[in-house]
Amino acid sequence: MTQQTSSRSRAARLALLIAVPALALTTACGGAESSNDGIASVSKAPTTDKAKDGPDASQGGQAQGKSAFYDAQMKYVQCMRKNVDKDFPDPKLSGYLDWAKIDELQQKPGNEAIAKGGKDGVCTDDMLNATKLEPRRDTQKEYESMLAHAKCMRAHGVSKFTNPQLQDGNVIPGGDPNPTSPELGRDSPAYKQAREACKDKLLDGLDGMQ
Repeated sequence: MTQQTSSRSRAARLALLIAVPALALTTACGGAESSNDGIASVSKAPTTDKAKDGPDASQGGQAQGKSAFYDAQMKYVQCMRKNVDKDFPDPKLSGYLDWAKIDELQQKPGNEAIAKGGKDGVCTDDMLNATKLEPRRDTQKEYESMLAHAKCMRAHGVSKFTNPQLQDGNVIPGGDPNPTSPELGRDSPAYKQAREACKDKLLDGLDGMQ
């Protein structure tokens, strides 16, 4: 059994959908079933954070993988600093991008290129290469984290915020019910307040997912 996190939503945040597959979180194991309240729940999902094959099967391998992920993210960050904004933030120690700081940076006039991975997508390849090195994690925990976050967003006034979905072992993040023609005002004060109130519901690395 293996599970892999791809960059569907991160790429959506950076307007890279042309280059990135549509699925967000994929795994060869697990599935979905409907609970009494109509919310999908994990069934037979993997319960270990360790990959069953490759160098990540040992703690040393996992540490090496995380280091490679961080280094790859730093290459992307350096590209963005060179081509977009010198203040583009370092990744977290975990290797995941700091989306809170990136969102703030994107509000600055002239930083539209952040949403395009740099002018003409000059940093797209570096971002995708980093995504391929993202450590494998527990799909069930990620799904439950995103589900708790979606419920929190609705409880704080973002009524259209959708739940994540489990489809054939794939975890698809929730959020805007119509991503191609957004219905949620992500820049509105109410939305920002809800995100701030609910940010702790998401596991590290999922803050750019939904």
